[in-house]
Amino acid sequence: MVPLTVNKTRRSLWGRILLALATMALAVPALQAQSQQPPAKPQPGQDIPDAPSAVQPPPKPAFPDVPPGAQRGAEPIPFPGDNPQQPDQNKQDQDKQDQDKQAPPPMPPVETVPAGSTPRNQISPADDLYKLRVNVNFVQVPVMVKYSDGRPVDGLLAKDFTVRENGKPQTLTYFTSDPFELSVAVVLDTGMADVALQKVNQTYSALVGAFSPYDEVALYTYSTTVSQAADFTGRPEKLTAVLNEMKLVRGHANGPPVLGGPLGPQGPTVNGLPVGGPPVQPVNTPPREAHVLNDAILRAALDLSRRERTRRKVIFVISDGRELGSKASYRDVLRVLETRDIQVRAVVVDSGALPIFRQVEKLHMPRQGYSNLLPKYVYATCGERDLDRLSRNSIEDAYAQITSEARNQYTLGYSPKPVTGASAYRTVEVLVDKKGLKVAAKDGYYAIPTAH
Repeated sequence: MVPLTVNKTRRSLWGRILLALATMALAVPALQAQSQQPPAKPQPGQDIPDAPSAVQPPPKPAFPDVPPGAQRGAEPIPFPGDNPQQPDQNKQDQDKQDQDKQAPPPMPPVETVPAGSTPRNQISPADDLYKLRVNVNFVQVPVMVKYSDGRPVDGLLAKDFTVRENGKPQTLTYFTSDPFELSVAVVLDTGMADVALQKVNQTYSALVGAFSPYDEVALYTYSTTVSQAADFTGRPEKLTAVLNEMKLVRGHANGPPVLGGPLGPQGPTVNGLPVGGPPVQPVNTPPREAHVLNDAILRAALDLSRRERTRRKVIFVISDGRELGSKASYRDVLRVLETRDIQVRAVVVDSGALPIFRQVEKLHMPRQGYSNLLPKYVYATCGERDLDRLSRNSIEDAYAQITSEARNQYTLGYSPKPVTGASAYRTVEVLVDKKGLKVAAKDGYYAIPTAH
């Protein structure tokens, strides 16, 4: 029984092999016939490539330099005789050019030297190897020349002037008669009598008109303290607006201070006793009076010293000339003025313009202050003496005269010998080689010591 089963299994295996061979023999002719038939044409609107044959190799592309699968038109079409580079080579060349553009220039070789053997400015050119400081005293002297009747003298030349410093003639290195732009600090005394202040209030339009469009003006007021009412400006409308507000300011009341009565500072009283208060008679002391003229000039001088050096700097004081209670002394303020080439010009009004009153003030009553300092400021810085103005018209005329003279002075300049040691005061004398003329110039200056 067993051998019969094995024989049946072998017969079944050989039958299957024979059936597979017969099937392959019939399929080969059919595949050959199918490969010889032309490919089917695609339908309109379809761009589907033919499927690759499993028997024959794929046909060669129309463009031999374009790799299979690449899109036509992505690379230029080679022409006969050209020797185009391979795509990989083109990409490498392009990358190399991009790197050359982005790479910084090569750094020069660095040579080191021992520390301290090279000057400092070669390591850091911004640092100076040597610092030379030379202080040169160039003295500028504005001069006003007038006839005996007060008219200005025009047409003078440098050869007509002689300048002496401490009695020794100096060589002029600068001379001009051209006008200067002005930086003016107007200093108004609001502590003078109210009658005089109201008279000055009526002249503000003439004060604004005395300045040119090229000048700059600031306004300061003082009584017991100093304040700046307007900063430096070249716009006349701004100065006019500030001066119009100043018309509301009241001056000092005439006569002694009122300490009692219905106009006194105390409240209502019944039978001499305050209503609702303790039965003690109050003690009223008069307020301390102060006219800080020195402090006002010093404040204006310090602000003027920060203006442009090409401008002529002038302090224009409108006051009765009284000085009482300033922290700064006359000598200290005058030193600042003479060191920084600042002129003081003034219009003295009210009691300060009365000749008899000026003579009485020379006695210098205790606790009454000084009344002769303002003329001393003016004479020391510009050599003028005519300051007194009583009427409104004379005050307005003084505005135009002062600004015109300050702008149209002769300007002399020279370089003196350097100063060693402490700063010293040097006198200046200006002479004109013509008779019958009045010369007005500053008395002197403080020289700057030479730095060592």
